[in-house]
Amino acid sequence: MTHLVRCPVCGSTNRLSEEALSKSLRPVCGKCKAPLFHSTEPVKVTDANFAQIAGGSPLPVLLDMWAAWCGPCVMLGPVIDELAVELAGRVTVAKLNVDENPMTAGRFGVRTIPTMLILRGGNEIGRIVGAVPKAEILRQLNATLNSRS
Repeated sequence: MTHLVRCPVCGSTNRLSEEALSKSLRPVCGKCKAPLFHSTEPVKVTDANFAQIAGGSPLPVLLDMWAAWCGPCVMLGPVIDELAVELAGRVTVAKLNVDENPMTAGRFGVRTIPTMLILRGGNEIGRIVGAVPKAEILRQLNATLNSRS
């Protein structure tokens, strides 16, 4: 028996066999190679895959712009991990290292990190700057998404 599974990142329909599902494999999308089942970890975004992940996501994207040398970014890391678990299936939580991906950071004019972009269709609809508490991130994320629905 074959099952049709929609990719949570790009929205493509994928065919999975009963055997693949029963063996506890971690199937990926045939188009964008993202995991087909909601990840409980932030998705790694790069300059090369930004369009596929952020632009092709059927879900809004919370993109954490960070760098390894940034103390506030490192402090915010566990919060981003928690948000990925809590928002799975509703928001794609992703991370982009600005040192390794200067084109995307430059495209959005990110000059201060940490900066979290709220994206829909690859376009910015909101921005959160600084290492703010988790409750504030959720408040601003919900306010932005509810006002742009």
